[in-house]
Amino acid sequence: MASLAEHPAPRESIGVILAERIYAGLVIDRQLASEPLRFPLSAGEDDDDFLVEMPTDAVVAAIGDLALKAAAGHESSITSVGLAIPGLVRNGVVEEAPNLPQFKGARVQELVSAHLAARGITAKVTILNDADAVAAGLASQRGHLDRLIRVWTLGTGIGFGIYPFSDGVWEGGHSVVTLDDKENFCGCGGRGHLEGIMGHRAMRLRFLDREPEEVFEAANNRSDARCVEFKHLWHKALAAATATSIHFRSAGKFYITGFNVRLLDLPLYKDYLHQMVKMSPLQSYSIEVVEDDHLTRVLGTAVAAEQAGAR
Repeated sequence: MASLAEHPAPRESIGVILAERIYAGLVIDRQLASEPLRFPLSAGEDDDDFLVEMPTDAVVAAIGDLALKAAAGHESSITSVGLAIPGLVRNGVVEEAPNLPQFKGARVQELVSAHLAARGITAKVTILNDADAVAAGLASQRGHLDRLIRVWTLGTGIGFGIYPFSDGVWEGGHSVVTLDDKENFCGCGGRGHLEGIMGHRAMRLRFLDREPEEVFEAANNRSDARCVEFKHLWHKALAAATATSIHFRSAGKFYITGFNVRLLDLPLYKDYLHQMVKMSPLQSYSIEVVEDDHLTRVLGTAVAAEQAGAR
């Protein structure tokens, strides 16, 4: 007769991501059990500012309710819950969240834990940065849980994720990539930041009469010198931040994702990066562009929470 040790109970966890929407999914043995649930659902609420306009307590309740729906029938066997949030997260507290300002200073880990515990889920809740969730998700999907990977997420802001998790701030989107005093478009108010050049919101502020895709179309057609110049600045900025990470943490695998990865000219980016990293031991880095999806983020959040619980 096979012993229980030969057939261990499956690891069951919940991954939740918070951005313009909330997604939650059940993960069993590092595989999504089904399509993640989403909030909001109705067309009338389906806009990018909906969550920003909600008070913190209401967002926490929505997170908890969606996690409970995802866990339906598995409440007693959930071993960990992960929640990924865009912003600076440490020790369960959101210290800064430019894209969700109502969360600044919120003790989100305590709030979500209390909401779930009152409804029967007492598993440890882990809060992490959303870019770190992407990194963990890609590591899990590609069988790279034993190596260092880094991820740039190109969206409203610029995220920088690292796997495996290590203590630190890792706000790579706020890397200083220029000393130009006029570069002050970053949402945090800082000058010369990567996000102030590459972030979607920053690009819209810079080109008030054009959307980012129109700017890059004009650059690719070479119909507007200002757009051509900005396209090169955009790619130089990403190369500079990547080169800085390589010089701090060594070469390795970098993934680039997010909805604005569509703007990336990969050969141009690689060319600038090659100009910036000249030490031969550091030139063994590799770059891969991957499609951004909530499935990877939900999976990575659950995997990161599971590993945090094991530490």
